[in-house]
Order: sequence, then structure tokens, then C-alpha cells
Amino acid sequence: MDGRAKRLLYRYALGVCSVALLSAQSEIVGVGSNVTMISTDLAVLEAQEVRKDIPCTVTPNKPVLGFDLRYHISYDVTVPMKDLAGAENILTILFRITSDKHRDEPYYFSQHVNVPYIEEDTKGDAFLTGNIDLGEGNYHVDWLMRDRSERVCSFYWDSEVALPAKDKAIELTIPPNIVESTSIEQFTEEPPVERVKKTDALNVKVLVNFGPQNPLAASMRPIDTSALVTILRHISREPQFGKFSLVAFNMQEQRVLYRQGDADKIDFPALGRAVQKVKLGTVDSKTLAVKHADTEFLADLLKSELGGSRPDAVIFAGPKVMLDEQIPDDQLKPLAADVDYPVFYFNYNLTPQATPWRDSIGKVVKTMKGTEFTITRPRDLWFSATDMVSRIVKSKHERKTP
Repeated sequence: MDGRAKRLLYRYALGVCSVALLSAQSEIVGVGSNVTMISTDLAVLEAQEVRKDIPCTVTPNKPVLGFDLRYHISYDVTVPMKDLAGAENILTILFRITSDKHRDEPYYFSQHVNVPYIEEDTKGDAFLTGNIDLGEGNYHVDWLMRDRSERVCSFYWDSEVALPAKDKAIELTIPPNIVESTSIEQFTEEPPVERVKKTDALNVKVLVNFGPQNPLAASMRPIDTSALVTILRHISREPQFGKFSLVAFNMQEQRVLYRQGDADKIDFPALGRAVQKVKLGTVDSKTLAVKHADTEFLADLLKSELGGSRPDAVIFAGPKVMLDEQIPDDQLKPLAADVDYPVFYFNYNLTPQATPWRDSIGKVVKTMKGTEFTITRPRDLWFSATDMVSRIVKSKHERKTP
């Protein structure tokens, strides 16, 4: 099958008050007109007429560039509860996306949502929402939903995906005019990368604080980990990097979650299993008895990971770490004096205006005469990473040259 004719998988979330609705997912196999569909469904899609036998409201949202450097388009659907009331039902959703460049190769998928019995006097609305990934281009979207009684809700819209002129240098991770499913799993294996020859390859050490944007949060959310994982993927995909040492830690727990040393690639599945075990707000009782234990943890981590280490660069990443007590200068300066490689800090901060001052890791990086990047938008990651790589290459060249 041609790459442009990949079958589209899709995910839905449908919530009705406190009632959980279960969905079963399946693909429609085929390309272009070579797709097996019920004739009445195909007729609805081809008619291009908005129908509201089921009085649903479909609201398409503008494409959004994610930290994964993929454009995501989403839509929201609202259905009055009274129109789903009664015996158990099944909602069948059919979706077709056609690129203007490949009109004869649309993408199809289907989704089946099981609706439990709902009382007749139930008030409020049921909600559906969905996301898909698109490369740059212009697309036409055909959407329909029907129930067991063959009542139909249908909607159609156009969507344009284009990088702003100032961001044209950004290389998206999905080709133009291509539709792909939105991946739910963040820690999937990274595809192989064609790297420079070993004699020219760079050796980098990465220390990542897997913590939430909100330091008072009780759990890690996907939004907390997605950008950090994307930063790591961006680093792992750099062809000039040949060896990786990774230390993942959590400041709230004051614990190292995962270590990987001198590897050809970052083991994302193993990292994911370690991050899933994070339990925010849980600190060892012995640690609680130590005054400024979090400061001691960070200081010990720096000594153990940077002391005697000679990589081509050290990269910190994570949300801001605001400690009550900073690492004393008499501990920092000797460590900084021993650092003869560039140091970088990707400070993932969605609301930099809320905490404009430098955090504890930022102070460490400044003492080491390193460079700090504030990552708030996807473009920040792209341009910061590009700048970092050029600085590392230049530094290594200067150290090699007498």
C-alpha cells in the first residue's frame, strides 16, 4: 500500500455525566474508492449536506502545532442527553479526510461507541472529542454519525495546515499532505537514525527532571511529560549525537527514576516504565527529617553525575525547580571549575510570566557558564535545539584545536 494511503486509526472520548461509555475501534480497509462501506453511509458523505436527525453540534478547531512537531486538528461534538435516552444504543462514526493533492486517495476510519441505558429525564449533554495528525496542506473533512435507528448526524469542513512564514525552517515530523493517527503512547521506541561516523559523533549526557508544571500537583499528566519526552526525542534524533547517557529524576520525590549510560540510543520504553512509577507527594520519612533535603539531593546528584564526567555536552531539561535553599557556592564553584564542556538547560515553562526569576537548576547552569533556553512553544524547542547543536560542535572543534 502506498504511504499516502495509510489507514487511519482514531481515538474518541465520550463522557456522559458520570456514565462511562465504552467504544470499540476498527479500521475501514481500502484506498480511495476501493473501500467497503454501506451504500447509505457513502451517499451521506457524497451528498455534502449537513444532517441533524440526531441533533448534534460539530465544532472543528484550528490546527495546532504540538511539541512533537506535528499538527493536530481536533473537533468537539455535543449531543443532548435526551436524544440518546432509552435502551442501549450504538453510535457508529465514519470519518473521511481528503488532501487537495491526493483527491483519489482519501483516508477512512470507523468508530463504534457503546451507549448504555440512559433515563428518559436525564438532562445535559454528551460530548465527543477527537484528534488527528496532519502534514502541511489543505484538507476536506467528511464526518457522519448514526445510531441503530439509522438516524444520522453529518458535518463537513475544510482545514488548512501551514507553518507561519517565520517558522518555515522547522522540520515537521509528518510529511505534507499525509494523515496519521494521534499516538496515545508517549514512550514508544524511537526509529533508527543515520548518524555521522563514530570519530565525529558527539557524546552527550542528559539529566531530565520529570516533574509537573504545577509543583503542587498530585499526579503527572500527559501534558507534563509530553514536552519532556519530545525534548528527549529531538536530542535522540540529532545525527551528530552518537552516544547518550541519561539520568531521569524527580525533585518532588527526591529520587533518581532511571539511568542509562553510554548507549547508542535512548531506551524510551524503559524510561516510560520508570516514569509511570512516580508518586508525587511521596517522600521517604528519613528524608523528611533532613532540613533542605531537596537541596542536598540536587547537590549530590550533580556531584555524582558531573564529577569526573567528560562528555561533549551536558543537557538539563525539566520544569522550574524553586528550592527554598540554593546549593551553596562553596559546593557549586569547585564543580563548575571542573567543567570544560558546554552546559545547556531546556527549561520547560508554559507560563514564564508567572515565575520570571531563575530557578535552582538555572543557577547551577549559570555558575557553569552554560546556556538556558525557555521552552514555552514548539518553535522554542526547534530553534533552541538547533542553536545548541551548533554550539556543541563549535566547542568540540575549539577544544581539539590547540
